[in-house]
Amino acid sequence: MTKIFQFTTFDWNKGNLDKNWKKHNVSNSECEEVFFNEPLLISEDEKYSQKEKRLQALGKTENNRLLFISFTIRNNNIRIISARNMSRKEKQHYEKA
Repeated sequence: MTKIFQFTTFDWNKGNLDKNWKKHNVSNSECEEVFFNEPLLISEDEKYSQKEKRLQALGKTENNRLLFISFTIRNNNIRIISARNMSRKEKQHYEKA
C-alpha cells in the first residue's frame, strides 16, 4: 500500500469535471471526501502507470458510500482520473482492513 503524506489540494481537469457524475453518479465532492475518511486503502496501479504513476484508492464518503478512485499526484495535488462504486471483490478487500 502507498501512503499519501502531503498534498496541497485537488486538481480537477476542466474537461473531466463532470465525467464521473455522468458515468457513475459520483460527485467531485464525494471523490474528495474519500481522502479524509478512514480506512483509506491506496495502492499503485501498475497496469496503467506507464506514462505517469497512477494510484488506486478504496475508501468511503461521509454517507458511507464505498468508492474506488483512480488518481495521480501532480505538483503535490491529487488529480482524480475516475471514480465509481467499489466492486464486490473490492468491498471484501476493503472490509478486511
